[in-house]
Amino acid sequence: MEKTASFTVGIVGATGAVGQELLRLLDERGFPMTSLRLFASARSAGKSIEFKGARIAVEEAKPGVFANVDVAFFAAGGKVTRALAPDAVKAGCLVIDKSSALRMEPDVPLVIPEINPEALRNHKGIIANPNCSTAVALMGLWPLHRRFGLKRYFAATYQSVSGAGAGGVRELEAQVVAHAKGAELVRKVFPHQIAFNLIPQVDTFGTNGYTGEETKMMLESRKILGLPQLAVSATCVRVPVVRAHSIAINAEFERPVSVAEAREAISSSPGAQLVDEPSRGEYPTPLDFSGKVKCGVGRVRLDTALPNGLAFWVSGDNLWKGAALNAVQIAELMVRDGLLRPRAAFAAV
Repeated sequence: MEKTASFTVGIVGATGAVGQELLRLLDERGFPMTSLRLFASARSAGKSIEFKGARIAVEEAKPGVFANVDVAFFAAGGKVTRALAPDAVKAGCLVIDKSSALRMEPDVPLVIPEINPEALRNHKGIIANPNCSTAVALMGLWPLHRRFGLKRYFAATYQSVSGAGAGGVRELEAQVVAHAKGAELVRKVFPHQIAFNLIPQVDTFGTNGYTGEETKMMLESRKILGLPQLAVSATCVRVPVVRAHSIAINAEFERPVSVAEAREAISSSPGAQLVDEPSRGEYPTPLDFSGKVKCGVGRVRLDTALPNGLAFWVSGDNLWKGAALNAVQIAELMVRDGLLRPRAAFAAV
């Protein structure tokens, strides 16, 4: 990545789980910054967060604060995005948004850099990050689609509690401690006890019986892959895992498949890591792929129910590839390709 240019970067939702991962990744990956502005709700304004040995004050996220920000990562939910993203764009700031608020808008690119980077050239100030389960699933599906032509897929997700934010993690930990002490297990974040349990509901139910999370997987897969008629059926499940989502996928393809070709395609994909020696206990797990850039793909086998079908398993960090990392990779790619330049560069021309 070209690092001669330097940017004023903003993070909206800096005190949240994804905001904290954004800070970590911007530092570790050396994103070129001259300054960093941190934004959060009014109740968090005035707090400070450490970054590279300095304390940075958190500002209230409100209209008018983006005048000197080159690129802002939004990680504060759809309500905040709808309220503030247009103001940021009007101020000349590029918005890279984690929420689902604008993903399906026709003039908002929905991007995974390894899959559809060309979509970045058509933005109008806002670029959307996909849903975490969609991003992880497509890291396994994309190389297979390129090789065999994806026709349809079925997915069962195993989604970690961090997908519900820091409150979800605290609730799981508190319930485990309470169980060990024989105390009451209190629930506030999830509709049922999450400790030692599975909850087949992520998001609210629609009239067709599918949850919002399940519908997102279908619609977002179609948009990212450029397959508007792609058939997708998903069941999304919350599991008592702290971090990283896993997904069991059964996919049907247009062309004949083979396990050897599938393994080769996955191995050569920049976003996937093949971990597929199940007889030796080698396959991806959430623990192994927490804090990892790539998503792990394994248990690759011929599907016994679908023609030209493959069954496989994917694990990937929902806070990284499913959120913060994907957003930073978008910004890095735009810098590299000259699609994002600091305002100071324009002023000097």
